[in-house]
Amino acid sequence: MKRLLYILYTWLLFVPVFLVLTLITALTTIIGCLLGGEKIFAYYPGMLWSRITCWLALCPIKIKGREHIDRTKSYVFVANHQGAFDIFMIYGFLRVPVKWVMKAGIGKIPFVGAACRAAGFIFVDNSSAKAAANSVKEAEKALRKGASIVVFPEGSRTYDGKMIRFKRGAYQMAVDQHLPIVPITLNGPFYVLPIGTLNLRRHRMEMIIHPPISLEGTDVSHKGLQQVADHTQEIIRSALWEEFK
Repeated sequence: MKRLLYILYTWLLFVPVFLVLTLITALTTIIGCLLGGEKIFAYYPGMLWSRITCWLALCPIKIKGREHIDRTKSYVFVANHQGAFDIFMIYGFLRVPVKWVMKAGIGKIPFVGAACRAAGFIFVDNSSAKAAANSVKEAEKALRKGASIVVFPEGSRTYDGKMIRFKRGAYQMAVDQHLPIVPITLNGPFYVLPIGTLNLRRHRMEMIIHPPISLEGTDVSHKGLQQVADHTQEIIRSALWEEFK
């Protein structure tokens, strides 16, 4: 009975309100950034949108490890990718302005894609080696301007809640810009809205922010960067709920 009531709540209230909020957020971001307020409008409208979305979904959220972050510094945040609500958790509750590294397909979503471009987010184009390299250059340009970025090194959402091997791209950016990596463990979004469904499930969620990892002196060969990627993946795995390890 509770499940049925939540499904009705989702489609009769959550979805309509979410769509209106998304449109308002996108338009606010686009207009604000075009008027020269990127520092404010690239972050705060999306942050509020994300928080409200989590609250509307009626999902309890627990955050650990914010004390590891210095808001005056830039980082490359790397996280496991359990579901669509990963974005809402990080954007809404990390409390650090970030630029997102996201799939090129998101840029085709009406209003949302335009808002992401206005905010200076980076679209990853893997259609060719040259296009992928250009995506990395755009991300590094954002980092040089003092931004922090968020990357899901798995490249896509998990199908079973467990992680696949991390790719090296985020670590190359961090090495090139002399920035620390911050691993983030996400638990619960897989239950709320995993890949392949549009039906929300009410479930608690948790975000654990681990201490930054300096990459100074790191072996920058492909093998060395992959070892760092594997190491941060193990840190993230260590805080996963047992069913996701």
